[in-house]
Amino acid sequence: MTGYPDRGTPTGALGVLRRIAATRPRPIDGERCEMCAVAIADEHPHVVNLAGRQLMCVCRPCYLLFTEPDAALRYRAVPDRYLAFPQFRLGPGQWDDLEIPVGLAFFFHNSDQGRTVAFYPGPAGATESELPIEAWTAVVEANPALATAAPDVEALLIRVPRSGPGQAECHLLPIDACYELVGRLRRCWRGFDGGQDARREIDAFFDRVMRRSVAANPETAGTGRAGPPGGAP
Repeated sequence: MTGYPDRGTPTGALGVLRRIAATRPRPIDGERCEMCAVAIADEHPHVVNLAGRQLMCVCRPCYLLFTEPDAALRYRAVPDRYLAFPQFRLGPGQWDDLEIPVGLAFFFHNSDQGRTVAFYPGPAGATESELPIEAWTAVVEANPALATAAPDVEALLIRVPRSGPGQAECHLLPIDACYELVGRLRRCWRGFDGGQDARREIDAFFDRVMRRSVAANPETAGTGRAGPPGGAP
């Protein structure tokens, strides 16, 4: 007995949701979907639990339940979109105004808090910055294409080289890729600015992101809908 009315075998989204609610099978070795507990490959899609801000590893059917960006759901699928902003510019003093202590940070709109939040890497992992909202608004006003990022599931990753903010670069990428980068940097971060190992890791990451990115334009900088799932670079 499942407690549901006897209406035949559930199919489609309803069937998957009932499967999620049912008792999970006994864990076995290997990764499993955090919703329905089926085995999943090492490379798998993710959804964001909007209430708890957790990333969840899921199978393809569960992922597809949450790909509609306008639906009022507790979970949201992480898209697989990478954009570059070749015309991105930071004016004099704008990075300092954001109060980010290092030259790397990612920004995303947190729907639960109703504001943009910023995180930067360090030896403790991802550290949240007390982002001055007026300073961030000024950056977006100067670079309106940045507003294309989908809330909660896409982030804007900005790197400011030692040469200064005039050479800053910005990419839009899935939020799970940003957290993967922070996890990698945590293992090699040394001192205040990360050290040589961290800089090499960042350079390699941005090289991979650049190869996957397309230049943002009116055709590609669209709705932020979830696409076919993929892993971080």
